[in-house]
Amino acid sequence: MEINMQAVVWLVVLVALLAAEAITLGLTTIWFAGGALIAFGLAIAGTEVLLQIIVFCVVSVLLLVVTRPAALRWFNRERTRTNAGSLIGETAVVTEAVDNLEGTGQVQVKGQFWTARSVSDQGRIAAGNKVKIKKISGVKLIVEEV
Repeated sequence: MEINMQAVVWLVVLVALLAAEAITLGLTTIWFAGGALIAFGLAIAGTEVLLQIIVFCVVSVLLLVVTRPAALRWFNRERTRTNAGSLIGETAVVTEAVDNLEGTGQVQVKGQFWTARSVSDQGRIAAGNKVKIKKISGVKLIVEEV
């Protein structure tokens, strides 16, 4: 029985990449392991080394580009946002009129007071109104009247 050294090399690369993924759990090397698996199959089939390397690179990059964003969304779907990032999308109450031209504005959300600016440069939002937090810029909440 003849040992196909190219297949052995791809198998070693595959196992090393899977081991690295198991250790890091960062969804970084798994895509290259997919490319190594396909290249391993090509080596068993007896294709040229150059074709194996090209297919490894192409498959790895395709897996990385096409499936990684979906995989990250899937794994992070139940992750609770913390700190300031969790405020985006929340409703707040204006405690001091928001006026971008005068540089004033404050809102209260989740028991905390934040400096606020309007999404609209010309917008003025009176105290007591409710706003939705659209984003955070530095230490200021960027809000839009509800």
